Amino acid sequence: MFAGKTKPHMFSWVIWAVLTAIAFFAQISDNAGAGSWITGLAAFLSFFIAGYAYFYGEKVITKGDWLTFLCAISAIPIWLITNDALLAVLIITVIDALGFYPTFRKSWNKPYEENITHSFLSAVKFILAVMALDNTSIITALYPISLIFMNLIFVAFVIWRRIIFDKNSA
Repeated sequence: MFAGKTKPHMFSWVIWAVLTAIAFFAQISDNAGAGSWITGLAAFLSFFIAGYAYFYGEKVITKGDWLTFLCAISAIPIWLITNDALLAVLIITVIDALGFYPTFRKSWNKPYEENITHSFLSAVKFILAVMALDNTSIITALYPISLIFMNLIFVAFVIWRRIIFDKNSA
C-alpha cells in the first residue's frame, strides 16, 4: 500500500471500518471476551486504511458505492432504536458483504491493485477470533464467520481476474 501498488477503495474501507466497529461493540455487549479484541483491532486498522485511501487510494465512487455506504451507516440508528445487538449483527453482516461491491467492481478491471495476501490473512485472523470467543453465539460469531467467507471469495475472485487479465494482455 505504501509502495503505491495496492490502492484500497476508500468507500469499502469506510464501510468495513464502521461495520467492524459496530460488530466489536455488539460482541462486547454479548461477553465475547478475547475473541472480540481482533474485531476491535480490525476496526481500528480499517479506519486507518480508509484514511490512507482518502489520500492515496481509489476514489472513483459510483451511485452503487453511495448506496452501500448509506446502508452501512443505517445499522447504527437501527441498533440504537431497537437496542437489539442480534438485529444489528444481522444487518451489518449483510451490509458488510455488500460493502465488498466497490472493491469487487474495481478489481474487475484492476486486479493487481488489490493485496490478496491481506484478504487471506484477514480470513485467517477471523478464524482465530472465532476460536478465541469466550461466548460463542450468533451475536459474537456470525459477523467474523461471514468475513472469513467473504475474504476467501474475494481472494479467489482476484486470482481468477488476474489469470483472465494476464491472458488478455498476452
